[in-house]
Amino acid sequence: MTHDVHSGLHSEHGGTRREHPGRTANPVIKVADLAWLEFVKTDLKRAETFLTDFGFTVAARTDAALHLRGTLPGSHCLVVRKGPVSRFVGPAFHAADPADLNRLAAATGGRVRDLATPGGGRAVDLVDPGGLPVRVVHGVEELPALAGQRPLPFNRGRDLGRINLTQRPAREPAGVERLGHVVLQTPRFGRALDWYLETLGMIVSDFLYLDGQRDRGPTMAFVRCDRGTEPADHHTLAMHLGPGTGYVHSAYQVADLDALAAGGEFLKSRGYRRSWGIGRHVQGSQIFDYWRDPDRLMVEHFTDGDLFDSTVEPGWAAMSASGLAQWGPPATRDFLGSNPSPALLRDVLNALRADNEIDPGRLVGLMKAMNR
Repeated sequence: MTHDVHSGLHSEHGGTRREHPGRTANPVIKVADLAWLEFVKTDLKRAETFLTDFGFTVAARTDAALHLRGTLPGSHCLVVRKGPVSRFVGPAFHAADPADLNRLAAATGGRVRDLATPGGGRAVDLVDPGGLPVRVVHGVEELPALAGQRPLPFNRGRDLGRINLTQRPAREPAGVERLGHVVLQTPRFGRALDWYLETLGMIVSDFLYLDGQRDRGPTMAFVRCDRGTEPADHHTLAMHLGPGTGYVHSAYQVADLDALAAGGEFLKSRGYRRSWGIGRHVQGSQIFDYWRDPDRLMVEHFTDGDLFDSTVEPGWAAMSASGLAQWGPPATRDFLGSNPSPALLRDVLNALRADNEIDPGRLVGLMKAMNR
């Protein structure tokens, strides 16, 4: 049995028989969640300052690497290693069972190896069709919960939860609770999407397509983990077609809107730059706030996101900048990545020359979508 949660909201009733189903019948494994993201930074001290201002807690620290965590129980959710160029390395996903690692290694020609890092565990290292390293792990130490920010009590109509009490949210870092999702860009969108569905057993929550080009297939997918009847985040991974390859942003859950907003005021007072926010998304419904770190990588605070079990089929909607939020300020050019730059021009020229899904028609459609 399936549930149509999209009808009448933001999407059409779903795909047609000939369109992408958003899942595969016999994946190699089904990952349970996103474990952590790995980055390289040239200055670990500067990186730690920003990340603690953003709301992370340091779980382990050496001269060569930082491991950061949220307040909820689980593994560390961010690894930052020292290196010559600041960059995103790739994501790690949790396998649901230790046997999944053996199954994955056998199917991909990889091998299972021990992790000689804080938290231990075992891993299989893969590469997606865009060339991004992807790690699948199991048996990593679960860190205990930390004291975190508590959602504020609200008075709602006749539901009075706060009597003889004032609201005074502290202007302090928004305590990161956990890693929510990562967003990637790729010029090989279809191949990459199918790889994550077939290899890691993920399923699509929402597809976006370019206006007038739906017959050419989707250009963005919001993808969740398939946990059966156990709900999962609307998207653990999102991917969109574009001339570049790799990281777009990552998102981290905080307690509530006040934590997010007061945390944003704290970041502003520390001299950091907001990219876009505060608003509420359409796909996923999260209340969001986007910031740039000192290396201009984008990170998001979010709260109140959708949770779907495996019965929800994909929604379909036209891609547009105005369709990214239900309320809030218009999406900025910085957030959309549409500011003209030598790097963007180089990516466009390289993509047009390569074997991928980027062609003049797709580029024109993407530019129109970012201006709608």
